[in-house]
Amino acid sequence: MANTKKGGSDSADRSKLKVWLDGRLMNYYDAKVPILTHSLQYGSGMFEGIRAYETEKGTAIFRLKDHVKRFFRTAKIYQIDLGYSESAIEKAIIECVVQSRLSSCYIRPFAFYNSDRVGLATHGTDVSVYVAAVPFGAYYGKGRDSGIRCKTTTWRRINSEILPVEAKGSGNYLNSLMAHKEAIRSGFDEAIMLSAQGRIAEGPAENIFLYMNDYLMTPDYSADILIGITRDSIIEIARSIGIEVLEVEMHKEELYTADEVFFTGTAAEITPIVNVDGVDVGDGKPGKITKRLAREYTDVVLGKNSRFAKWLTYI
Repeated sequence: MANTKKGGSDSADRSKLKVWLDGRLMNYYDAKVPILTHSLQYGSGMFEGIRAYETEKGTAIFRLKDHVKRFFRTAKIYQIDLGYSESAIEKAIIECVVQSRLSSCYIRPFAFYNSDRVGLATHGTDVSVYVAAVPFGAYYGKGRDSGIRCKTTTWRRINSEILPVEAKGSGNYLNSLMAHKEAIRSGFDEAIMLSAQGRIAEGPAENIFLYMNDYLMTPDYSADILIGITRDSIIEIARSIGIEVLEVEMHKEELYTADEVFFTGTAAEITPIVNVDGVDVGDGKPGKITKRLAREYTDVVLGKNSRFAKWLTYI
């Protein structure tokens, strides 16, 4: 197995970090809620994941407005009144990054029911909104460059008859957690989830792309995927350099016959998949298209591609 221990959030002392809770900036460890908070009991929270990168022009948040818009779409789907405008949340995010003195980080806006009563009912319950920014490295460690091994899990991706798949609801990710655990227990680095119809869907927290027959392909809406912002970015970047992209229904066996496979996501960025179910993808190494798109994506988030400068919010 490749050395793909997840990096992610820095475990260093967070006492100097600032967070935003219900309109107030405070120290990380001063933000507290009761242990019986509704969203901890029932998974009724909602969130976003956003990255900021250190560029030559200073810290830049990647696709801030798009992430905040999706945060509000999730709230609408789950019928949660956040009590703040999109611009207020954007300002809170920027304030957290600035006050925490972070040049590169992962940002987590989170909304939850702050009632500590026992029971599912949320009527009349206040909603709290929290924003934190933490140091963050490569989500898959060295696997971001060398590639990871994946298992197609027996746990199927939820669909809209079960839960709203286009919302980033906390409870949705129990489905992802079970898939991830199965893959790890089986000796793999990560899971690939299929839809209820057995089509390729996504990773536990990533979208997936296949390159074969000179086309870059990714599952369409029919696979009940979360429409990722990094996914959208890669589609636009690929088309800008002349790679044709198809959003299509794909069968499981295409994972074995594809020339290249990779994950995309805010945390995962562009992570090559070099083996699926014990079968090497291509020659078992990251492919040239994957590596090229990873370079292009890095240039974009670091402000080195003026064509996509609109995606960066400098602070």
